[in-house]
Amino acid sequence: MNKLLTIFITSLLTLPGFADTSANVGFSSDYIWRGMTQTSGDPAMYGGFDFASESGFYAGVWGSNVSFSAGAGNELDTYLGYGFAFGDIDVDVSYINFGYPGDSGLDFQEIGVALSYGGVGMGYYSGQDGAPDYVDLSYSMGAFSLSYGDYDTYGTNYAFDWAFLCKSYDCALTYSNFSSDSIDLIDEDAFVFSITASF
Repeated sequence: MNKLLTIFITSLLTLPGFADTSANVGFSSDYIWRGMTQTSGDPAMYGGFDFASESGFYAGVWGSNVSFSAGAGNELDTYLGYGFAFGDIDVDVSYINFGYPGDSGLDFQEIGVALSYGGVGMGYYSGQDGAPDYVDLSYSMGAFSLSYGDYDTYGTNYAFDWAFLCKSYDCALTYSNFSSDSIDLIDEDAFVFSITASF
């Protein structure tokens, strides 16, 4: 599937007018993913590139520093998907590869389906080759949003977000809480500030 993603991105780059490109770079006081810190509570720098066609197909890459493995100091994700409308419901079908250079044994993939209607969203992400599944629900109203997720065999999480502008940058304050279902994980909670620039 990684070869397919490479071919798709190459096609987007070599067909003028077929796709819009964008980039982002940001800073976060902690990298929280599904309620769990990926940087042991330390700050993270992240960024990515996205390609999107008018037909709804998209692909991209995203990376950040991490610190939960002696061998992996970075995360590099690649993804592709297709978004479309079914009446008033927005549908997104995606594939993502979570990669950890330096410790490829941590790599895993997910196939996801997300639906949204107005401010309500729900998603199901099927872990491949034995990776756990994840389900989330969300609700947004203006600058505020609430989400809840259940990560099979790992635990549950919820988060409150407040998004706002810092001059020309996108900023957010988030409270995140994780309740572990595994003896290998601990309960966590954190307040996180993030700032992102998009180009």
